[in-house]
Parts: sequence; C-alpha cells; structure tokens
Amino acid sequence: MDHYYALIAAGGHGTRLWPMSRAKTPKQMLPLINQESMFRTSVERIQSIFPPEDIFVVTGRELADDLRAEVPQLPRDNFIVEPYAKNTAPALALALATIQTRDPEATVAILTADHHIAQRPKFCQVLESAWQVAQEGYIVTLGIAPSYPATGYGYIEQGAPLGDYNDFAVYHSKRFTEKPDIVRATQFLASGLYSWNSGMFIWRVDRAMKDLERYQPAVYAMCSYLQTAVGTPEYEAKLNDIWETMPKLSIDFAVMEKTDNIAVIPIDIGWSDVGSWASLYDILPQDNFGNCIKGEASDIRVILDTRDTLVFSDRLTVAIGVEDMVVVDTDDVLLICHKDRTQDVKQVVTYLRENGNDDYL
Repeated sequence: MDHYYALIAAGGHGTRLWPMSRAKTPKQMLPLINQESMFRTSVERIQSIFPPEDIFVVTGRELADDLRAEVPQLPRDNFIVEPYAKNTAPALALALATIQTRDPEATVAILTADHHIAQRPKFCQVLESAWQVAQEGYIVTLGIAPSYPATGYGYIEQGAPLGDYNDFAVYHSKRFTEKPDIVRATQFLASGLYSWNSGMFIWRVDRAMKDLERYQPAVYAMCSYLQTAVGTPEYEAKLNDIWETMPKLSIDFAVMEKTDNIAVIPIDIGWSDVGSWASLYDILPQDNFGNCIKGEASDIRVILDTRDTLVFSDRLTVAIGVEDMVVVDTDDVLLICHKDRTQDVKQVVTYLRENGNDDYL
C-alpha cells in the first residue's frame, strides 16, 4: 500500500457528553472507555498499518498542543491546524491539500478521533481493502451494519456490487440520506440495503481535489492558493486570510451527497460514535443488574436495588431504587437524567451558552 496515509479528524467537542466533555477537554481527550484518551486509542489502533510518520491529525489551535502531548510519537508537522472550527469540509480540504503538497500520489484514510471500534484487526483489514478500491478512482466510505432504526445517523444506500476485496464485499453507493425519521429508518433497516454513515472515507488526494474543484470551487481555490505557501514563512498569514471567507460546510453536504463516484464497504466492527451517555453505557462492562460504574476508585460505591444505570464519578456515589438512569459527577456539575433523554444534554449546553454561563462549558 504505497503512499497510504491516515488523517485523524480531532476537532469536535462532543457536547452530548457534557459535563465531562468541555471546550478545553473535549470527548477525544477523555479516557471514557479505558485509561487512555479516545484520541490516543484512535492512533494506536491503526499503527499496525500506518507508521507514525504517515499519520496526520487535523484539529483546532486550542487543542493542538494537548493532542501533540498525547501522542509524542507523531511528528509535530503532521498536525494540521485550522484557525478555528468551520465544520468538516474546510478542515478536511485544508488537510488533504496539505498532504498533497507532501505527496501528490497520496491516498488518505480519513478517520475519527472519538469513536469506539471493538474489532481492531478487522478494522485494519478493511482499511487495506479500501485502499485497493480507492486506486480505482472511488471515494470509499465505511458503512456500519445497522443494528436498530437509528434516527441520529446518516444512511448510505448500497447499489450494484463492485466485487470482493480481501473478503469484503464492496458496492457502488446510490445515495446518502441524512438522519431520517423513525418511519424511514425502519424502512431502511428492513430493506437490508442501507448502512450507517461512519464518517470515515478513503480518498486519493488527486481525486479529492478534483471533487472539490467540481462541487466546491471556492473551497478548492482557497486551498490551491494556500498550497503555494505550505512550508514557507507566509503560510500562517495566508491561512488566516483564507479562513475568514471559508464557507461552513459539512463534507457530506459539500461533496458526498453530490458525487456519484462513491463505493461503500458495509462492515460490522463493533463501532460506536459514543455520541451520548446512553451509547457509552452500551459499550462499558455491566454487572449482573445492568449497572455500569466508571471513575477513579470505582469500587467505592453503594448501589442498592438499582438496575440498568450508569454512574460516572470519582467520589462516593449512592444510588438506591433507581432504574435506567445516568449519573455523571464532576468537580462543578452533577448531571442526573433518564437514559432515554441523554440526547437532550446538548440542549443544556446550548442553554448555558446562550445565558453566558461559559465557565461550565
């Protein structure tokens, strides 16, 4: 797999995992599942096929130094830093344009910094297969086999088969559908033709720049302008200059929903986006009563007549006679909610921001 690189997108903030996920310590920097940060785990899971010098990270200025400290084995220059968040399309366009200046023949696996993947060897195998498909000119996306009619994920409809690559079936993608309602999601699941959109893509950089030129010419023009300054003293000034007018677009809206040149590999790799406290509960080990207890000195707990509850706390916490609850305790915030309402945590973050309570964000 010559000229193959990984690009880990690490700029999100994970607001649905508040109050642990904050502006200065977002989800990817937290040890939510084991003793390592989600970001460090994301780097380590791919090191069997990507040496450190071939792993890039795109993130914001406020997080770059902390992320570098998490993975000192990665070269400092492999961190591609955006001035401030402008959604996924500008961040990925910046990173892909930068990588192209270093290696015009690059193929890039665009991966996530804050997702859980239980089956690491299988994940690395599918990345190898995706490289092969990408050499045929496709944008390759990894589609997650859906286990229920989720309304919080985008869906990818598979079309005609393109063949098997190292035992992975590959299909032409017919379309992307963003977050359907429950009726459509149920129909998608029943059809057997849809996968969840994992947000992971494998893309040749020459193809990526052509797609940007076709579908987002303004983004392409700004990145092409910036490419002439990569590695020069003028780079930062030119980056700040273009970033002011860079449009805010998701990569799905900018390119993926417009092109007909996408291949999808449906896979089951034990994937979760860890998008809420309820999804974290599903990943963590549970006792005989369905309870998850996480935190330092997690043996110091009193759990009486309690079932199917997540307790995330570093101090003595007592739960008596409750069921299907989430309890998250930090130094300055206590969150208590029903597991069915964990998606609403994002509304709390919005409320705090709108009312000037930034100290809690």
